[in-house]
Amino acid sequence: MTGDRPARRRVSAALPDFPWDTLAEAKATANSHPDGIVDLSVGTPVDPVDPVIREALAQASEFPGYPTTIGTTALRDAAAAALGRRYGAVGVDESSILPVIGTKEAIAGVVATLGVGVGEMVVIPEVAYPTYEVSALLAGATPVRADSTVALGPARPAVLFLNSPSNPTGKILGIDHLRKVIEWARERGTVVISDECYLGLSWDAEAVSVLDPRVSDGDHTGLLAVHSLSKISNLASYRAGFFAGDRELIAELLAVRKHAGLMVPYPIQAAMTAALTDDAHVEVQRARYAKRRTELAAAVRAAGFTIDHSEAGLYLWATRGEPCRETVGWLAQRGILAAPGDFYGPAGVDHVRIALTATDERIATAVQRLA
Repeated sequence: MTGDRPARRRVSAALPDFPWDTLAEAKATANSHPDGIVDLSVGTPVDPVDPVIREALAQASEFPGYPTTIGTTALRDAAAAALGRRYGAVGVDESSILPVIGTKEAIAGVVATLGVGVGEMVVIPEVAYPTYEVSALLAGATPVRADSTVALGPARPAVLFLNSPSNPTGKILGIDHLRKVIEWARERGTVVISDECYLGLSWDAEAVSVLDPRVSDGDHTGLLAVHSLSKISNLASYRAGFFAGDRELIAELLAVRKHAGLMVPYPIQAAMTAALTDDAHVEVQRARYAKRRTELAAAVRAAGFTIDHSEAGLYLWATRGEPCRETVGWLAQRGILAAPGDFYGPAGVDHVRIALTATDERIATAVQRLA
């Protein structure tokens, strides 16, 4: 019996279909290739976790108690130091850092956690990682796609997502562009959330953080940078990431996450500390991806594709000048699976995203098949 109780709201009904569920047919086709599939559809690491990280994980595995939501001081110090050392961020210390259980979870919940209300505007890039839209929808907010503040006119959005280097396009936003966006957002009281998960993987141009003083003048008010260890340290399975930036926003996120019990496991915190302290393994991994990128990009172009943007990150944003699902089918016939550009918004309908995250053997196989 339900009595007069109103029908339960189905949150999932407000969300788009999960994109990768639509690739089943293409994946089956690629899987049927006699030499097996080359799956370049998802940016999941395939290379080993460095021993220095695994040793730190093992040594911390005997800890029996609850970890803290705020994380260890050692982890937060290491994250702040790495941002300065690797990316030129100034004015970041342990009070500016909050570890999270993977950046996808963090992004998906951040709009609601910041108290954005039903119907408020959340700006996301025109071609964007799908979780930005999901974050807005879970909060009941209204996502609006825009790459230019001019297009937004007098609007006063609650949150604006940036992503540089971009997933999926690999596009890098320059210093002047970032400065103008931050100035525009501050005039309106808009929180800027900058997804910088690919910042350590720039190839053809310099990628900069919003926490770089050339962008923010050392003032992090209203700025949150999102950082992940999944890509640069092969820690996707560890679910290791963190927020950095405005101390007041960090404190607000911390207060809510403490109530929700959102704690990064203690051994993972130790592993993150080791990963953020050691730069050698990052450079080794960069070299792996650089080699794969060079080989795959040449083969993709030789097969008649145009590669747009792709100055950074782990993907080639490529087109054959046709609807993206036709390109996905063409590749699948050759045993290669790529992500269709329509996953990332209407503006991506004639591109595919081709990932570099496969073994050297599978990349070489893809090169051979494209030839």
